[in-house]
Amino acid sequence: MSNFYGNDKKSAVDAKTDAQKIAFAPLMFQAAKALRDFGILKLLLSSKKGLTTGEVARKAGISKYGATVLLEAGLSLEMVYLEDDRFKLTKTGLFIERDEMTRANMDFANDINYKGAFYLQESIKEGKPVGLHKAFGNWNTIYEALAELPGDARKSWFGFDHFYSDIAFDEILKIVFRSKPDKIVDLGGNTGKFAIACASFDPDVNITIMDLPGQLKNAIDNIKRRGFEKRIDTYPVNFLNDDTVFPKGYDVFWLSQFLDCFSEDEIVSILKRAKDAMTNDSELFILETFWDRQKFRASTYSLHATSLYFTCMANGNSRMYHSEDMKKLIGESGLYVAGEFRNIGLGHTLLRCKTE
Repeated sequence: MSNFYGNDKKSAVDAKTDAQKIAFAPLMFQAAKALRDFGILKLLLSSKKGLTTGEVARKAGISKYGATVLLEAGLSLEMVYLEDDRFKLTKTGLFIERDEMTRANMDFANDINYKGAFYLQESIKEGKPVGLHKAFGNWNTIYEALAELPGDARKSWFGFDHFYSDIAFDEILKIVFRSKPDKIVDLGGNTGKFAIACASFDPDVNITIMDLPGQLKNAIDNIKRRGFEKRIDTYPVNFLNDDTVFPKGYDVFWLSQFLDCFSEDEIVSILKRAKDAMTNDSELFILETFWDRQKFRASTYSLHATSLYFTCMANGNSRMYHSEDMKKLIGESGLYVAGEFRNIGLGHTLLRCKTE
């Protein structure tokens, strides 16, 4: 990972250039998305000799003026380049067009965060997701609103969430099932993907999904569709209610990309209640993408940006955590890290926790 704590060795010219990229980021983001959505990047990808502005306009079905401003923006975005008056695709443009991670991030930024990000400062001042209120309605958190979000926004939220979690399942299941658990409770089980993966992996395991009632409706539909309703049940709960008691009798407590949805105090509260429901033989697994554990600068950048989503859209008080911050909270809850598995999926870390 790049050193975020070293000296600033960037030249003044480069620093000023980067400052302009930030200053015009909202406009240039929309230009990049338009180049993708109008099919211009795909057209350039399929053309070996490149295309003129007029050819792009005609093939994309937009005006020559529109093609001109987008392609010229693409030059500064380094998504396209000019050669003999013909535009060609760069590697950056290729990633915008074809890379699944980039597509998930871009759709999430546009359909969930773009309008609400305007209210980031108000969200920080108030400690509430003011952007969520302005963009989608007066919900306490975005999780309560998921079932009611507009179609594109809902699709992009789940596309973003599932992209980062699903890719790690194959590695994770082998670790979780080392102890041959009979019963697993999935805290914040969302649409039931992990529970279904567990039921598919082991024909004898039983799983309970704990989540908000609105989320459980989606999970129940997916469980029935896969025919696992006899081995997967649901437990409606609001994790923010400190009086909520977690069910006992489970071998594994599973928290995947879950604790980053809560503030530090809320995390300690959740972990303490989980601890109270555990036995000495129980295991609690925490799967997170800690920003200090990333191999590539692009991943760290994405996680820092995701923290801002939590600030203005999700709940107003959570973030993507540093691994040591999370370990400190685990200790405050009375649990300890008994095992650690790094570099799972796209930069995930799996923490295996036990009662002290």
